[in-house]
Amino acid sequence: MGLSRRSLLFAGAAAGLACCAGGSGLTWLFLRATAIDTRGRVDFVNKLAIPPLAPATRDAEGRLVFDLRAAPGHHDFGDGPVDTWGLNGPYLGPTLRARRGDHVLVNVKNDLGRVTTMHWHGMHLPAAMDGGPHQPIRPGRTWQPTWRVNQPAATLWYHPHPHGATAEHVYRGLAGMFIVDDPSTDVPDLPHEYGVDDIPLIVQDKTFDGGRLAFGGSMMGMGILGRTIVVNGTLAPHLDVTTQRIRLRLLNASNARVYEFTFSDGRFFDLVGTDGGLLPAPVPTNRVMLAPAERAEIVVTMQPGERVVLRSDPPRLGTPVIGRFVGGADAFDVLELRAATTLAPRPEVPARLVEVPRIDPSDAAKRRMFRLTDQSINGKHMDMSRIDATVERDTVEVWRVTNSDGKPHSLHVHDVQFQVVSIDGRQPPAHLAGWKDTVYVPPGPEYELAMRFADYSDPDTPYMFHCHMLYHEDQGMMGQFVVVEPGQQAGRINHHHHAG
Repeated sequence: MGLSRRSLLFAGAAAGLACCAGGSGLTWLFLRATAIDTRGRVDFVNKLAIPPLAPATRDAEGRLVFDLRAAPGHHDFGDGPVDTWGLNGPYLGPTLRARRGDHVLVNVKNDLGRVTTMHWHGMHLPAAMDGGPHQPIRPGRTWQPTWRVNQPAATLWYHPHPHGATAEHVYRGLAGMFIVDDPSTDVPDLPHEYGVDDIPLIVQDKTFDGGRLAFGGSMMGMGILGRTIVVNGTLAPHLDVTTQRIRLRLLNASNARVYEFTFSDGRFFDLVGTDGGLLPAPVPTNRVMLAPAERAEIVVTMQPGERVVLRSDPPRLGTPVIGRFVGGADAFDVLELRAATTLAPRPEVPARLVEVPRIDPSDAAKRRMFRLTDQSINGKHMDMSRIDATVERDTVEVWRVTNSDGKPHSLHVHDVQFQVVSIDGRQPPAHLAGWKDTVYVPPGPEYELAMRFADYSDPDTPYMFHCHMLYHEDQGMMGQFVVVEPGQQAGRINHHHHAG
């Protein structure tokens, strides 16, 4: 077989990189050099599991109370039991659902035998309730965060955030959705019956090794890139569709993998929402790319009796040199939709959805620069006792973000939903016109993000900003900011506090 000079040079460089990682790294490298492609080769033999809605009660103070218990378990993904962790079950957790204005209380019991936390990803809430690394939960203890939900209707999620161990805790199975309802930003004509025409899809990649989850190595510094896709903890899943239109709430809950979601027949669908809520108008498209932690709400039109596969094509990572080794050449069949012979009618997607008030970047009280490189931000690795930014409450800031090390990165900012103002000075595409809390940042272009820090201040308790490639986060690609009253200084972090 002939090899081009370019191929030989690339293979030589790749082998050199692998040798630096030792023999096991060399084996891993050549495994990764062979792209994974399961398209057209999956038998969808398992019915998709739908996470149950978490039961809730009202306490004497009128708070909506949820109970979560994190514990080890054994979960059958569809091919035999595997040791896992879960919340109120052996794997993943129930879907929490609350309305804007609800005062919620979540009792989080830790029966893992190890310290964990529980972060409410995408939620606007006080820093002490955020569930980051400064709110650890000791084994056997219960943490009781409480806050008032005050944001538009959105698909959020929850997962652990222990310093240096987030990747393992999420990969073992600790994650779930948190759906916020809001009469002023809900659209009744969109499918909204949970589990019937409104379906949560928690998409993850796994590698299985003889009855256990294999963690594998970390070539190219990416962490876990699994070889098999599971949805809601189901291997090779199918979903029986009974309505003319179906709303899929896509969550990339993988550690490092980026997905390029599309359908096997290339059909168009309506992208109606992103991380922080609905878009101003539906975006007709036939693909949507999601980095870890990003969400998308899509509405798909089905015909009676048809079958179509939701799949992931090779994602457009913008990493031409190492893209093949970080998942950029991988493709998967994810889920088969099976339409009944008779489908209940559903309205067409409205031409207008919700008003998304724009943040004016000229109102920025401060502009900051964040460079993602070498598992650090602005050349600094995470330090639990260091405040990296002090923000005044009720101000707008513009954060400029670049990726300068050639690997895939993303940026997640706690507490706020931001707006993408520009990409390299140009207006962002329509699918980035809504609220975001996580954004994929490929090498090269500068992303300008506008955000408003409202309602909460606490000079002693920080929020996080970090890459949501979880291995990168664990290795130190994370920083901290506090929100203070105007003219106030940051306090001193008490990072020895344990919840419970």
